[in-house]
Amino acid sequence: MKLALLDDYLGVALDMADWHRLAPRLEVTSFKEPIKDQEVLVRTLLPFDAVMCMRERTALPRSVIERLPNLRLIITTGMWNASIDIEGAATERGILVCGTRDVGHLTAELTLGMILALARRTHFEERAMREGRWHVGLGQSVRGRTLALLGLGNLGRQVARFGQMMGMDTIAWSQNLSETTANEAGCRLVPRDELFRKADYLTIHTRLSDRTRGLVGARELASMKRTAYLINTSRGPICDEQALYEALKNRTIAGAALDVYAEEPLPMSAAIRTLDNVILLPHLGYVAEENWRQMYGDGLEAVEGYLAGRPVRVLNAPGQ
Repeated sequence: MKLALLDDYLGVALDMADWHRLAPRLEVTSFKEPIKDQEVLVRTLLPFDAVMCMRERTALPRSVIERLPNLRLIITTGMWNASIDIEGAATERGILVCGTRDVGHLTAELTLGMILALARRTHFEERAMREGRWHVGLGQSVRGRTLALLGLGNLGRQVARFGQMMGMDTIAWSQNLSETTANEAGCRLVPRDELFRKADYLTIHTRLSDRTRGLVGARELASMKRTAYLINTSRGPICDEQALYEALKNRTIAGAALDVYAEEPLPMSAAIRTLDNVILLPHLGYVAEENWRQMYGDGLEAVEGYLAGRPVRVLNAPGQ
């Protein structure tokens, strides 16, 4: 079996699991550079029987899957992947799709760091110091501020606990959130419009879907305080990027910290790169050694399970 490890930006995937354990039955190739062009992607993957995708960095839609006759196994890090046509093309063509576990808390930790970086302006002050300046702005404490959580699933609850630990008032809203669930997380359930109006720090913790795409748009941003900050560690398209750019440029809100974008890697030509009131990170939410060892280790288990006829963490039912 030939396995392609896609989007290994750091060039460490081959060291994160004991791939040699399956030699000579398994030949593993790592690809560091992203492959965005579908024609190039198809040509690259044609010789491979299996592909391991790192989250949603590379899409495998029907138009790609149907042109890969050798493909028998797709592994995605995590237990869902909106960029792979799992139930459609993969299942119809008898391709098994398996997922992996992750450590589950890294994105919440990063969100906390981004909140504090915005509050105390550490990112901007560090940049200024490298330019020879000393004290360029006045920060603030987060104690007593309102942390507004757009989504209160596993990650949202973790971020809520961080906020409560720091003395923040935590409020929450999502389309299916109940008052009981919010209260159990120590949060007050508020109407959607109120969430935006009251937020000092608005953090996004909901999955990308047709319902959530563009959920934070020009109207929502315009309703926020001019002193408010937005933090997105979920998925870029949940927030209308053009509307956010305009809100930041016009100082409709004070600033933002972003770890996710509609197009990744973020193009050098992206207008948001020119703004001085936004922290930009390269989708680091899940990027840590502990997670890499968990996910690539589970990827190895998925290959072992497939070869043994005992698949693990299966996400579809091919052939049915």
